[in-house]
Amino acid sequence: MRFLGQLLAVVAAWAIGGTLATAVADQWALQLVLGLAAAALALGTYAWVVRRTERRSPVDLALTGAIRPLVRGTAGGMLLFVAVIGIIAALGAYRVEGWGSVTTALALLGLAAAASATEEVAFRGVLLRHLESRTGTWGALAVTSVLFGAVHLTNPAATAWGATAITIEAGLMLGAAYVATRSLWLPIGLHMGWNFAAAGIFGTEVSGNDTATGLLDGVTSGPTLLSGGAFGPEASIVAVTAGLVLTIVLMRVAHRRGHIVPLPRRADRRTADRVTTDQAAPTTLSS
Repeated sequence: MRFLGQLLAVVAAWAIGGTLATAVADQWALQLVLGLAAAALALGTYAWVVRRTERRSPVDLALTGAIRPLVRGTAGGMLLFVAVIGIIAALGAYRVEGWGSVTTALALLGLAAAASATEEVAFRGVLLRHLESRTGTWGALAVTSVLFGAVHLTNPAATAWGATAITIEAGLMLGAAYVATRSLWLPIGLHMGWNFAAAGIFGTEVSGNDTATGLLDGVTSGPTLLSGGAFGPEASIVAVTAGLVLTIVLMRVAHRRGHIVPLPRRADRRTADRVTTDQAAPTTLSS
C-alpha cells in the first residue's frame, strides 16, 4: 500500500511539474524558474511521502552531503555526452552549423532539471527501491530499465530502437548509479548533465522530443545507428556503448560495497526490504 501511495504522489508531482515547465515555452526566464520549481516539487513530494508512509527520513535524498554527488553526477553526465558527441562528430555524423541562443539554453536547463528530478524519484526512488525487495537488485534493475525505455515511446519521434537504447544506456546506467551510492543525487546529476549537454549545449534532439536549439545549432546526419536519427544521439550505438560501460563500472562499485540485494526467498523478503529501505547513509563514488 505504501508503494502505491508513493507512486501516485510522485506521478502527480511529475504531471504537475511537467505542465508547469512546458506552459511558458516562449518565456525563457519563467521556463527556467518553473523547471527548477518542478524539480523541487518532485523532490519535496518524494521526501514527504516517504516520511508519511514509511515513518522514516528519506536517506537516499538527504540534504547533508548532497552537493558533491549532484555536482559530480552533473559534470559526469555532461562529460559523457561530450565524449559521445565527439566520437559521432569524428565519424562525420554531427556538425555545428552556427550559434543558437543562450536564453534558450537556460530554458532547457530548467527542463533538464525538471525531467531528471521527476523521473529519478519515480523510477529509482520508488519503483527500483520497492521492486528490489521482491526481485533482488538485478531483477529490479531489469524491470525499471525496460519501463524507463517504454515511457519514451510516447515522445514525438520515438522508435522501438530508441526506446531500447534508452533502456540500455539510461535505464541501466541511472539505476546502477542509484544502487552504487544508495542515493538519488548521483543519478539525478547524471540525468540532468546528459540532457542539458545534449539539448542546451550541442543542440541535438533528446529522446525524440523535438527539442529547441540550445547554445549551438547542431545537426546530426548519416546512418541512424551512428547518428541516432530523429530520436537524437541517444539512439546512437556510441551512446549505448558508453552507457553500458559506465553501468558495468557502477555495478562493480555496488558489488564491492555490498549494495547488491540477492533474489530473496519468501521468508527473507522482510529482511531484504529493510536492507533496501534503511541501508546505511548514502555513499559517494569517492568513498
